[in-house]
Amino acid sequence: MNDKEKKVRKFLSKQIQQLNNIVADLDTVITDMGTEFYRVSIFGSARIKPDTKEYKEVYILAKELAESGADIVTGGGPGLMEAANAGAKEGSSSKSKSYGLSIELPFEDIPNEHVDVRYHHKRFSSRLDEFLRISHAVVVTPGGIGTLLELLYTWQLIQVNHISARPVILVGDMWNGFLDWVKSEPLQAQLMDKADFDNIIIVKDVHEVTKLLKPEIKKFYIEKFKS
Repeated sequence: MNDKEKKVRKFLSKQIQQLNNIVADLDTVITDMGTEFYRVSIFGSARIKPDTKEYKEVYILAKELAESGADIVTGGGPGLMEAANAGAKEGSSSKSKSYGLSIELPFEDIPNEHVDVRYHHKRFSSRLDEFLRISHAVVVTPGGIGTLLELLYTWQLIQVNHISARPVILVGDMWNGFLDWVKSEPLQAQLMDKADFDNIIIVKDVHEVTKLLKPEIKKFYIEKFKS
């Protein structure tokens, strides 16, 4: 590589870094502008069918949260995402909305029909950031690799203070074994701290989620009213 090529690379690297800084600043501004309503991101499998217990429970959960004044945010696809968006529509007040952050996937051709506000993403990375940028709490229902990705990404950003601490609620027995492994392996090996579990809550019943988040929702709107 000659001197001219080195200078060009150095210049481009500097421009990219400046662009990244601008995007980060804009993201902060947009986050501050978009916090008029309490929002809950609900993560879960696209493969679970409407006639299942899990689907019906997530529908009830989203309905209860919407009735409490919360917006509901999902990936906008089928399965438990559809259940959450449908429940949000059913229980919504005049203010609360049903959000869908869609992405092009082989098994998620079009967003479900219960979405009020849709944002489309081409990459998982930007979609994950959007989930966390616009939400105040995260609820993780049964799911596979995608749901695990969403959970772990949320967990890591809280760990390194890239996002504010918020409730991360895991629903269902399937998460017990996962948390047991995290505690017996990474935690035991001192690859993480006990404090990393401070925001992680596991519950058996969706009604427990509503019970946990209702005070948070109420507190949010009291503070907004004061300001």
